[in-house]
Amino acid sequence: MQTELNKVVTALQEFYAREAFLLEKDVGERTLTHRLAVHVESRFPGWEVDCDYDRLGDRTLRLPHGTIVSTDDHLGKSVYPDIVVHQRAIPNNLLAVEVRKAGNHQPLEHDRHKLRALTDPHLWFAYWIGVIMTLGKTQVTASEVYTSGAINEALSRWFASRLKDAGLSAG
Repeated sequence: MQTELNKVVTALQEFYAREAFLLEKDVGERTLTHRLAVHVESRFPGWEVDCDYDRLGDRTLRLPHGTIVSTDDHLGKSVYPDIVVHQRAIPNNLLAVEVRKAGNHQPLEHDRHKLRALTDPHLWFAYWIGVIMTLGKTQVTASEVYTSGAINEALSRWFASRLKDAGLSAG
């Protein structure tokens, strides 16, 4: 998993180096997500990278009933991850990324709940890794890593350390 997370760190380095204009202009989260996905895609050859992807093979992505995360996208609280690294046809789900702007005042719990569900090994569509990243104008201000349906404290610390070592976080 560290190999995949290292690829995310490299993509973030490219993102911050090349997308400073967008960050300075405080563009919307979806624009930042798309641009980050472009950089992620170059790091994962042989995988597809999509934003707000709503399918798993031929099925529409749905979380179990009773979840606090809506599957109604027009509410802006969809179950669809901001960025996914996967193989569409199989489906084979590697990485789900939730991106937040530092100025986002929506509860973080929504994204946490989504990644707990998306990485839950008891669900047929589980992603191996989930990451939440809060993007500031010059660095990542917060991050968490999820595996097996829960926050992975050890990988979260490791990822935060890698971000700091790469100059992407004050740590």
